[in-house]
Amino acid sequence: MSAKKSASYSAGRIAKKVAELGRQITKDYRGRRIDAVVTLDRGFVFAADVLRNVKCPVFCHFVREEVRDVEQGGNTRREVYFSTRPDLKGRDVLVLDAVLESGVTQDFLLRRLGESKPRSLRLAVLLDKTAKRRVALEPDYFGFRNASNGMWVGYGLAAPNGTDRNLKDLSSGGSAASNSSSGRKRGKQ
Repeated sequence: MSAKKSASYSAGRIAKKVAELGRQITKDYRGRRIDAVVTLDRGFVFAADVLRNVKCPVFCHFVREEVRDVEQGGNTRREVYFSTRPDLKGRDVLVLDAVLESGVTQDFLLRRLGESKPRSLRLAVLLDKTAKRRVALEPDYFGFRNASNGMWVGYGLAAPNGTDRNLKDLSSGGSAASNSSSGRKRGKQ
């Protein structure tokens, strides 16, 4: 067992919170079509569960982020690129991602999507991690808010070795990754 302090959210607690988010989104959009922009690779499980709880017409778009180090004038800077941008002019857009941490990537994506002049543009995240926020960005909808600096694993989020996305629970502090990689069986979900 790791000496790190761990936290977790059970599958039942996540399901309850996701259902609440779906009801709130349904209420806020009042039956209007939602153009959901889902971030890959982290947001797909959260987005699927939330959108199954939304009682409005939904059209899904998927974007994948790519971070590159770009050299210019002897200096290296990190840039974020996204796959092709959908045409969202006049649409009600809901961006879904699993984790909001520094906010830099989501802020960039929201600004890019905003260039197409959507009717509305909102952000929904499962985890709002406030401790490392680097930009003034708050989600419109969030499942859980915490100040953990730890890495979260399960419920669509991968361990450093790429495994454990399929775990029903969500945990930080490396407990899920260390349990599965050591070959020990996890307890009942």
